[in-house]
Amino acid sequence: MNWSALESLLSGVNKYSTVFGRVWLSMVFVFRVLVFVVAAQRVWGDESKDFVCNTRQPGCTNVCYDSIFPISHIRLWALQLIFVTCPSLMVVAHVKYREERDRKYVASHPGAHLYANPGKKRGGLWWTYLLSLVFKAAFDTAFLYILYFIYHGYDMPRLSKCSLDPCPNTVDCFISRPTEKKIFTIFMVASSAICVFMCLCEMIYLVGKRCHKVLRIRRENEQLLFAERHDITALARPRSEYNRLDPTAAAPPTCGIADDDTLKAKKTKKAKEAEKMEEAAAATGKMA
Repeated sequence: MNWSALESLLSGVNKYSTVFGRVWLSMVFVFRVLVFVVAAQRVWGDESKDFVCNTRQPGCTNVCYDSIFPISHIRLWALQLIFVTCPSLMVVAHVKYREERDRKYVASHPGAHLYANPGKKRGGLWWTYLLSLVFKAAFDTAFLYILYFIYHGYDMPRLSKCSLDPCPNTVDCFISRPTEKKIFTIFMVASSAICVFMCLCEMIYLVGKRCHKVLRIRRENEQLLFAERHDITALARPRSEYNRLDPTAAAPPTCGIADDDTLKAKKTKKAKEAEKMEEAAAATGKMA
């Protein structure tokens, strides 16, 4: 399978994704597709050839192998990657549909646009993106359960016993490199679980952001409606109209202009001095 073509196709989803979506895509191609192509296929390449049972009965080894490995891990993971990455194509297809509609609208209405930004997650595109996240998380979870159900866990036993026909009795079967296969199985399962967690985080982020936006718009509308129904007058001047003075700054020079209180004080003082001078003069005249 040409995984590079799938990677180039899904890389266009990055510009429509959130931070969680970019991390999810990096996890898929670095820790799942790359590991699957480079290492996992080689590890499971000899599973049928090196599967050995301690019997020479014709057909017994094949029957036991089919019983122990109902479906190959490699084929199951390849199918899982295809199902998990396909929902992202829904977003790309929806954006292309918007761009085509906008192009036709511009052709019939010059200078006008049907969408300000076709890739903006609003309206139907928001629901398409959220639905793609639900599908991706559901597919990953379903394949993890299928793997657990088929192999009764994520362990890889060193020894398996088989007593199916045409085996003459209970025979012992041995899997090649069980420890290495167990490590890769746990790694792929952990990568899938992290991808599911990233999808859940992105869903919570999108829903929370939308709820916050709806509540903010509703609050603004209620404030406007309240202002229209009630005659609101300002009880005091806004604080921005008051002059703020620095208490540590020196008082500005008056430039010879005195306040009214200062002038009144000076006039009162001069009048008292004049009265004292008159009284002193009168007392001097009496003595003479």
